[in-house]
Amino acid sequence: MLFIKNALNSSINIFWFRRDLRLSDNTGLFHALKSGLAVLPVFIFDEHIISNLNEKTDKRLSFILFYLKKIQTELEKYGSSLLVLRGTPENAFIKLIQRFPVTAVYTNRDYEPYAVDRDHKIRQLLHSYHIGFHDFKDQVIFEIDEILKPDGRPYTVFTPYSKKWKEKLKTGTIPYFPSEKLMDHFLKTQPFEFPELNCPMVTDENEWAYNLSAALLTNYEKERNFPAKNGTSGVSIHLRFGTLSVRKLVETALIYSESWLNELIWREFFMQILAHFPHVVSQSFRPAYDQISWLNNEKDFERWCRGETGYPIVDAGMRQLNETGNMHNRVRMITASFLVKHLLIDWRWGESYFASKLMDFELSSNNGNWQWAAGSGCDSAPYFRIFNPITQAEKFDPDKLYIKRWVPEWSGNKYIKPIIDHNFARERCIKTFNAALKNR
Repeated sequence: MLFIKNALNSSINIFWFRRDLRLSDNTGLFHALKSGLAVLPVFIFDEHIISNLNEKTDKRLSFILFYLKKIQTELEKYGSSLLVLRGTPENAFIKLIQRFPVTAVYTNRDYEPYAVDRDHKIRQLLHSYHIGFHDFKDQVIFEIDEILKPDGRPYTVFTPYSKKWKEKLKTGTIPYFPSEKLMDHFLKTQPFEFPELNCPMVTDENEWAYNLSAALLTNYEKERNFPAKNGTSGVSIHLRFGTLSVRKLVETALIYSESWLNELIWREFFMQILAHFPHVVSQSFRPAYDQISWLNNEKDFERWCRGETGYPIVDAGMRQLNETGNMHNRVRMITASFLVKHLLIDWRWGESYFASKLMDFELSSNNGNWQWAAGSGCDSAPYFRIFNPITQAEKFDPDKLYIKRWVPEWSGNKYIKPIIDHNFARERCIKTFNAALKNR
């Protein structure tokens, strides 16, 4: 590694990039750059996480690498560089503080259980070296304890939560942190080399294009449920990795779309549910639902994963997911409902599969939406609400454009027969759920 001589003689601060891969309107980065010391920006490919991924096929690594290189290109214009490491965070920071006279580490807060535990350990490690650890709110508008009932308890129903969220927003202003105006405050150094990753390199940013136009957002409520239309913004992966500021997105939503704003609030609602009720990671929010006698037929699950159920809208969604790492929101609900209620397969199986495939995977939203589909979560649809995949396709893909794209054999005689009859599956589901919930 190449460092300028000054880096070894003068105290510096570190900014630790995680789910905030941008140089503009970045809260923790802004405070680091205002700290009075030169700032070394760092990103760590966490071996605890990467070891559970298939590097050669996981598109999320390609996304992260693309935006890290974008940050690097910008930093080099100012004679600075991003230091990217691979390993466990603990080992990475031990190496950093052995190489640099670090005064403090700045970062933005993350709320998932692993991240909370990781940050606690890093804080303790740094403290043992008399190094400060400063974290900031950046990926949400309101944190878990900022939106509570009058008695101090968390909300478990979305509508009153969203009402309180909007009321609180009106009482203040959305802050802006112009970190991009402080680029000269980064540590001056020759470029660092990136560690080797086996993921495919993507050079075209259009692969992850998003649309925040006035035309799309004003028509969002009307168009959002039709998977063949370009009626959604495509910002979810950018929210997941922080390449866009949530504050800017909320400001945009306030101008153009109440419906789209509600989607941003749903994200924060599920985040605070996970934080206040951490048992939902492995258990149902409603304990009675853990008494359901799931069939958990592995062959049925494999057919669902491959998009071979014989229900075109379900198969289209799963094939889109497998090929692109994305799935339209309406179709996510349909495929989830089908797995849980038609096939009587534990929602945790589906949640885990989505977690392994979705580019925009967030634990809180994935868990919350799967439990919503199963009826086991907070503010969920009644368990006897069972999507009919045939009528769902007729309503939301009437010309079969989405289905034809992902299931080209659908209109011919090669398409497989349905894995199960809808009416039979519906009656079986209600009977099974009733048996488990009769004493709730």
